[in-house]
Amino acid sequence: MTDAPLRVLVVDDEPMARARLRRMLGTEHGVHIVGECSTGEEAASALARMKPDVVFLDIQMPGIDGFGALHRASAEWRPHVVFVTAFGEHAVDAFEHGAVDYLLKPYSRERLRLSLERARAGRQRAASPPGDAFPERLPVPVGHRLRMVPVASIDCVIARLNYVELHVGAERLVLRETMTAMESQLDPRRFVRIHRSRIVRIAAVGEIETLESGRYVFRLATGMRLTSGPAYRERVRQAFGLRAP
Repeated sequence: MTDAPLRVLVVDDEPMARARLRRMLGTEHGVHIVGECSTGEEAASALARMKPDVVFLDIQMPGIDGFGALHRASAEWRPHVVFVTAFGEHAVDAFEHGAVDYLLKPYSRERLRLSLERARAGRQRAASPPGDAFPERLPVPVGHRLRMVPVASIDCVIARLNYVELHVGAERLVLRETMTAMESQLDPRRFVRIHRSRIVRIAAVGEIETLESGRYVFRLATGMRLTSGPAYRERVRQAFGLRAP
């Protein structure tokens, strides 16, 4: 049930950091801390055993780091992950590992609440029936108003630092959201991620050019050109029915 308490696992090799996060989570409604770990090895075991809804996961730890712990446990259980670290340079890797959020120490109570909201939203989407999983419109702040943007009008999504640009025809609408969270709201039958910083609506693509490197260049009806990343080659081929060269 999506209204059940959010079951949380806390992982950090610093006792004071774990204690602070425990205190902050303890004051939040609808949060149940199921355990805490101080090493990557402990975290991998606890993830498989406890199956939490969300893990607040430190990245740099002795032995197995946060990425390694997540990889080791992924065959058994894949929670919603909020990476917690004092080092900003891991952000790209964190979102490539499917993080719902990335908390940079020291973080505020308000910033922590945003992470919890994103984790709850992820759980809600996972629990929704397939036909209801993807919204038809997205709320985008424009000044003091919320503009309801039809998903079918979005040509592509481009990541820009800590926000994304929605390209709707000639318009560019800014939304403070992660690329991973954005991708989770878009129907994969209609959208495909072609690069770690680019998502395109399949029907918006008019031409596809194959490069010798195995990457692809997409020309949209608006004239915009987007190049795919090598890691997304198979995903692109499947989405557009392309044969390997």
